[in-house]
Amino acid sequence: MKLMNSLLSGAAIAFALSLTGPAAAQDCPRGDLDKRFCDVDGDLIADTPTDPADQVDPDTLIFAYTPVEDPAVYKEAWSDFLTHLEAETGKSVVFFPVQNNAAQIEAMRSGRLHIAGFNTGSNPLAVNCAGFNPFTIMASKDGNFGYEMEIITFPGSGIEKVEDIKGKQLAFTSPTSNSGFKAPSAILKGDFDMLPERDFEPVYSGKHDNSILGVANKDYMAASIANSVKARMISRDVITEDQVKVIYKSQTFPTTGFGTAHNLKPELKEKIRNAFFNFEWDGTTLQAEFEKSNEGQFLEMTYQEFWEVIRKIDAANGVSYACE
Repeated sequence: MKLMNSLLSGAAIAFALSLTGPAAAQDCPRGDLDKRFCDVDGDLIADTPTDPADQVDPDTLIFAYTPVEDPAVYKEAWSDFLTHLEAETGKSVVFFPVQNNAAQIEAMRSGRLHIAGFNTGSNPLAVNCAGFNPFTIMASKDGNFGYEMEIITFPGSGIEKVEDIKGKQLAFTSPTSNSGFKAPSAILKGDFDMLPERDFEPVYSGKHDNSILGVANKDYMAASIANSVKARMISRDVITEDQVKVIYKSQTFPTTGFGTAHNLKPELKEKIRNAFFNFEWDGTTLQAEFEKSNEGQFLEMTYQEFWEVIRKIDAANGVSYACE
């Protein structure tokens, strides 16, 4: 009987711990982060799990670049960097082509994506919902970085200024894109008192290249796009500069943020970080593609500082970082 009581007592303690353990683990500062994450140091990104059992060290690392333009082009563009990443980490690295921002975020949230470049607009959602830890962006060799949102049309469209879009169609890319939706929505509302459905017909192309090609081919009357993508498409002769006309150009925004999943082992995170910052661009496939938009190095940054303007745009649009 004493043994039985002892076993029951032990079971009761274990059961109690099973109830209180997760609650205690979630009793931490997190700001806008999902309840799965903690932010004890207050840098707005998810902390590495303190329990080594919750840290991952995969044999094969999965890398994904933001879903803009042709995935085949970017698989080749990133090939030299991924070879370098393999040498720095001692692991195999696989390029994972993603079709949209939501799929990329879900891949990291579910543990299927370890290293990624999330575009400007989806970065906050990736940080808060998927535990993304960004630490670098691309910049020019002299340290300049960023791109502008442009609203473009085609010559002869009858659209000469933003107000002329009223009663017509405007192509966005996707709701998570900064230059493809969030920034133009805030600017159109705040500066021009223009709302979708009420003042113009919104359509969604899915990607910046789709929007740019759509305008160049006169399938869309106008579109909001990232001019860095437009510059690369012109450089590759996908479109010619005279096929599109810019009617609005925004302030400069940060470009794609690169980083890792929050739960990689610290030693692995450090190796990945070093791989970005000691990569020699000259003569590589990465340089061949990204020098078209005047980029030639990885610049260290913090999400807290560099994405402040994007979080303000999200707040103006009423964007929620809650995970669905």
